[in-house]
Amino acid sequence: MVLCALRRQLLRSGSRCGTWTRLLQRPSSGCVYSSTDGFNHQEIREKLQAFPGGSIDLLKQDSGIAVLTINNPSRMNAFSGSMMVDLEERVTQLENWTGGKGLIVQGAAETFCSGSDLNAVRAISNPQDGMKMCMFMQNTLTRLVRLPLISVALVEGRALGGGAELTTACDFRLMASGSVIQFVHKHMGLVPGWGGAARLVRLVGSQNALKLLGGAVKVDPELGLHIGLSDEVLEAQQEAEGVVTLLQQAENWLSRYTKGPAPVIQAVKKVVLSGRELPLSDALRTEKDVFGTVWGGPANLQALASKPKHK
Repeated sequence: MVLCALRRQLLRSGSRCGTWTRLLQRPSSGCVYSSTDGFNHQEIREKLQAFPGGSIDLLKQDSGIAVLTINNPSRMNAFSGSMMVDLEERVTQLENWTGGKGLIVQGAAETFCSGSDLNAVRAISNPQDGMKMCMFMQNTLTRLVRLPLISVALVEGRALGGGAELTTACDFRLMASGSVIQFVHKHMGLVPGWGGAARLVRLVGSQNALKLLGGAVKVDPELGLHIGLSDEVLEAQQEAEGVVTLLQQAENWLSRYTKGPAPVIQAVKKVVLSGRELPLSDALRTEKDVFGTVWGGPANLQALASKPKHK
């Protein structure tokens, strides 16, 4: 439905904006680039798979909350080429998960992600391959942003470079005590290329984004809360049953916003997404269409039957 609204806007805007025109030709509402941009999806997949190591693990739970784990602890969970392909495949699985409501993205072994594995980076250091990798990851992370699931990045340890960019592709960020988010791209002679800069501006504003990128500022939990990059700080907790892990705390936090039937939670995410990405008139039309999918639906009828009178 978001895609339909995007197409309506494209038809109205004509040649005013080349970006809108290109979006009309996308095979998927989540993808930014296609063959019309010189992007050969299969070619870059094969090139990335030549650099193996680590994995992206997905656990879909009966609660409707999935856990996505960046698993390459020997390299601080840096993305190898094959992990980039893994991530795309896991996002596809989540797009097709009809019972899904929420997603937690975490790193293995108490650290989040240190960006790209330098072995893969050195091997594709020419501008042409670098641009292809950039387009591949922008497509994947944009699809992650547009999942009909409420998503949370659980940041333990360090989220550096591409890892910092990955946090911005989630709806919320929970930072563990002592954790750091740092956009270190400047130190590598680069700027973000996975969409992190564009998303960061929307999260913290252009001035704060300039400070974080230009100064490669280490964002600790206190600063994260202050500028709006973090939504809550998680501390170690001890209860009678034992230690409450950070993952359990994140699940408890997210469950506040995912209680209820999956179609309703997914509808909530869709209307917020359209409000953020579309012009107002098209966002309103999309909201009307999504409203139509839940009005008179099982959850709506059950609520009407159980609450016949206002109290």
